[in-house]
Amino acid sequence: MALIAVGIKLTSKGPIIFSQKRIGKNGKVFTIYKFRTMYVGAHKDKDKFLDLNEADGPVFKIRDDPRFVGIGKFLARTGLDELPQLWNVIRGEMSLVGPRPLPVDERARLPLWQRERERTLPGITSSWVVNGHHNVSFKDWMRSDLDYIENQSLVDDLQILAKTFWMMVKLLIGWLVRIPGSS
Repeated sequence: MALIAVGIKLTSKGPIIFSQKRIGKNGKVFTIYKFRTMYVGAHKDKDKFLDLNEADGPVFKIRDDPRFVGIGKFLARTGLDELPQLWNVIRGEMSLVGPRPLPVDERARLPLWQRERERTLPGITSSWVVNGHHNVSFKDWMRSDLDYIENQSLVDDLQILAKTFWMMVKLLIGWLVRIPGSS
C-alpha cells in the first residue's frame, strides 16, 4: 500500500485517498475509501463524459475513463485501488465479500426490488466482480447480488475471495508483461 501511495504522489497531484458517500447495509450512508485513480474533482466532471458511459441502468462506468491519471488506470484495472476499503471492513461498514456499494446518487435511481441488496454489508469484492463485471448487464448485476444474499455461505465467500485473488494476480502479470514498450 505504501508503494501505491508513492506511485500516486509521483504521477499526479492531489490526495492519495479518494473518499465518497456510498450506501451500506439497510440504506445507511457511509464514506468509502479508495486509492485515488482520477484527477481531483473528476466526479464533478461526470456529466461531460455521459456519452462514454458503457454501463446500462443508473450506474456510470467507463473502462478506459479519460479522467484516469498516472497509475490510476493500472490501479483500477487490477483492483488495487480498493485496498483502503480494508479500513471500512475494520470499522464494520463493509465486508470482504458482498454486493458492491453504490454511490448515493446512483442508488437513488434504483427501483425498490434492487434496493433489497442492502440487506447485507457491502463488500470489497463480489460475485459480480469475479464474473465479468464489465460484461454483465445492470439487471444481471442486481440479480447476482440478490442471489448472493439469498444463498450466502462461508464456502461461497471463500470461493469469491480466491477468484478475486487469482483475477488480481492474472491482471498484475498481464500488466507487467505489457509494460515494456506500451503506454
